[in-house]
Amino acid sequence: MRKIYLLLISGFSFSPSVFGQQTYFNVPSSDVVDEHKIAVQQQINISESIRSSTTINYGLGHEWEVGVNLYNLDYQPGEHRIIANDSTTEKSFSPLLMLNAQKAFAINDNIKLAIGSQGGLNALTDRPPQWVGYGYGNVAATSRDDHYTFSAGGYVANARYLGDGPSTGFQTGFDAGIVYQKLHLLGDWISGPHDFGQLVLGVEVYLGKHLPLAVGWQRTNKTGAQALVIQLTYTPN
Repeated sequence: MRKIYLLLISGFSFSPSVFGQQTYFNVPSSDVVDEHKIAVQQQINISESIRSSTTINYGLGHEWEVGVNLYNLDYQPGEHRIIANDSTTEKSFSPLLMLNAQKAFAINDNIKLAIGSQGGLNALTDRPPQWVGYGYGNVAATSRDDHYTFSAGGYVANARYLGDGPSTGFQTGFDAGIVYQKLHLLGDWISGPHDFGQLVLGVEVYLGKHLPLAVGWQRTNKTGAQALVIQLTYTPN
């Protein structure tokens, strides 16, 4: 009988930036939730299987936030069941239960540095659960009117999080408010020929001031496989 392990462990490591925190699609946007506020992000990737990833963050103040993630919950429609990976790093482990943390440092009114990490355990496994971890650091620039945001930086993670490939790499993302808080263009890219490396480009429509819905096209670096991405975010900021 399979067990779900609810014990989570996390690390906070610096690497030159969420998407564990709020993300454009997969790259952390470097936004920090306001003190005592909660942000929620739900992403669905649709290809041969359906992958769900959920993030909930809480603002601590002083440009700190913490949260919890349920990542890589993979449903196989043909088999009508959730598929778990706990044995091979050809793909990233799944599903993953993690904690996350992020801290931002203002350089000036329009530029900041954000560092963060997320870590935890794989679940739905008959084997002892194993640790997965990801750390990042981004420099984020925002236009004076906050309508345009760009982030770039690096990451480090283990193979159980990424899949087989280099453990470090580059990541970048953008959010362009063509019609601010109504219609945005956004996208991100993560380097590396592993399960985590991919390009996503899309459009975001605001269903309400705090409820943007994004739809994107995803292409993996490793095989060129494509997917439809649907992402709904609630942000109090």
